[in-house]
Amino acid sequence: MKQQQFLDVVDRDEAEVRWHEVIGPTRLDSETVLLAESLGRILAEDVRATVDVPGFDRSNMDGFAVRAADTFGASEEEPVRLRLNGETIPTGVVPGQTVEAGCAMQIATGGMLPRGADAVVPVEHTDIEAGEAIVEVLVRQPRTPGGAIAYAGTDMGQGETVLFSGARLTSRETGVLAAVGHAEIKVVRRPRVAILSTGDEIVQPGEAMRPGLVFDSNGRILADAVRELGGEPVFMGAVRDDLSALRQALGQALDGADVVLLSGGTSKGEGDLNALVVEELDPGILVHGVALKPGKPICLAAAGRTPVVILPGFPTSAIFTFHEFVAPVIRILSGFSQQERPTVRAHLAQKVLSVRGRLEYLLVGLVAGRNDELAAYPMGKGSGSVTSFSRADGFVRVGRNREIVDAGETLEVTLIGREVPVADLVVIGSHCSGLDALASECAREGLTVKLLAVGSQAGLAAAARGECDLAPIHLLDPETGDYNDAFVGEGLRLLRGYGRMQGVVTRPDEVRDVNALLADPALRMVNRNRGAGTRILIDQLLGELRPPGYGYEPRSHYAVAAAITQGRADWGVTIETVARAAGLHFRPLRSERYDFVVPGERWERPAVVRFRQLLAPGSKFRDVLVGEGFEAA
Repeated sequence: MKQQQFLDVVDRDEAEVRWHEVIGPTRLDSETVLLAESLGRILAEDVRATVDVPGFDRSNMDGFAVRAADTFGASEEEPVRLRLNGETIPTGVVPGQTVEAGCAMQIATGGMLPRGADAVVPVEHTDIEAGEAIVEVLVRQPRTPGGAIAYAGTDMGQGETVLFSGARLTSRETGVLAAVGHAEIKVVRRPRVAILSTGDEIVQPGEAMRPGLVFDSNGRILADAVRELGGEPVFMGAVRDDLSALRQALGQALDGADVVLLSGGTSKGEGDLNALVVEELDPGILVHGVALKPGKPICLAAAGRTPVVILPGFPTSAIFTFHEFVAPVIRILSGFSQQERPTVRAHLAQKVLSVRGRLEYLLVGLVAGRNDELAAYPMGKGSGSVTSFSRADGFVRVGRNREIVDAGETLEVTLIGREVPVADLVVIGSHCSGLDALASECAREGLTVKLLAVGSQAGLAAAARGECDLAPIHLLDPETGDYNDAFVGEGLRLLRGYGRMQGVVTRPDEVRDVNALLADPALRMVNRNRGAGTRILIDQLLGELRPPGYGYEPRSHYAVAAAITQGRADWGVTIETVARAAGLHFRPLRSERYDFVVPGERWERPAVVRFRQLLAPGSKFRDVLVGEGFEAA
């Protein structure tokens, strides 16, 4: 059957207006919770003090309760003598005696001030003299009325409003509530958000995997995103592509939920089954298709005033559209304020091509260059990437009428967190499993590492601009046949890394040599992205040949191995360690150097020094690299 198309692709703001006109999100009603369980919740009503705090006049220090007038004129040379009453006032005890004129009474910090006293003399400004009949306190410093005393109600007075409705309860607020004696408190009810993953291809983490299936990451991402926003996620599992099953699951989800989220769709060719089921609600679908990239397929709907959303199946699309449309609604229902995300200015490190007609969200990683100017590196893994959102520092909005955003253009980056994360070690360039091992060792030692895999040439450019600590490269000089040295420009230094073997790989049942593979027109290759060191080697190997698959350009050694293992390609070039881990047949092609370019001004940075130590001749970590199949320097 013919696939159904989007009903009416609309602008992002128009989509939100249409949806909100129907669902009208407002703060939910209240519930009473124990104070011990209220941290992070939103107060549903004003809180007034039921007692005075402090509840009595109390001493702020150890000393003697006195009448201030009796101490006037006291000095070190001529102390005032006061008779010491026999009573001592510890904390938690009501005094039994009165401080009369010319007398003093010993008192502890926090002790209740006795009647007649209006000041406390610190113990360090007094001495005790015991005579035959009386004991006297020698006061060596005068006091004024109220000295070292906290009067009842000066912190909070009975009936005073101490917290207002809408306040988010942190440890400071819960401390106030405890101080006025509240064991229970009314807070805004957490919105219940029902989450349904849909699709015959979905399996849950821990279940058996086979080709064609995918683990359900959306369910986990959405549930935890709801929890981060103060909601209560109700994950209802995955539902197969079946109208009856979807109707039943949606009905169960709507029973008691404040918001219902579905993610994914169908691969059966009958159209979007989720949309068919949601359309049966009243009023049903309000928007189906928004001019966004990623996220165009989002469907905004309602059952009465209950929001129902069908999010795209690809993880990055799902999480973007969740934060764009659903998160603000959950915040409103939870009683949280609608805070604007912080932004920073950064120049784009690499040219980006966009699609005219759609607002595009471009994930970027941020690094600081010279003069602390920020550079934004496109993450560039598409809407199906699970890792892109987790590793990105922010995103850029590319307007509907832009097709090209040039490198160097200054853009506004919306941060995903509250601030730009500062890494101890920034690595931009070619990727390698050996680099992963080095980064892992740095992380175990407490260093934070940011890795941006952009290829050798882009990494070299980043180092020249001072935007990274290390730029891993493996660039072959066709004229000399040497690696890397010829590419290190002024102001840069080369840190020797390790060797690795590049080779041609096939599935284990293909054992022909390289020449035979190149001569067979039925075989499909998998290439590498332009700018990668491996791409230079591949083009040198091929010469003028352009076998089928030459335009297939994944960005990593792992992607090359996956393409061959899964039968999407028959041969490619990757490193021996990756080929061995994937169980592929490996034909050595060339041993290459994998080195690190370091901006001169960063050579002595502590994290770079530690990285250099890991690679130093004779270091224990070099033995680890050799054990994983790499070659020592």
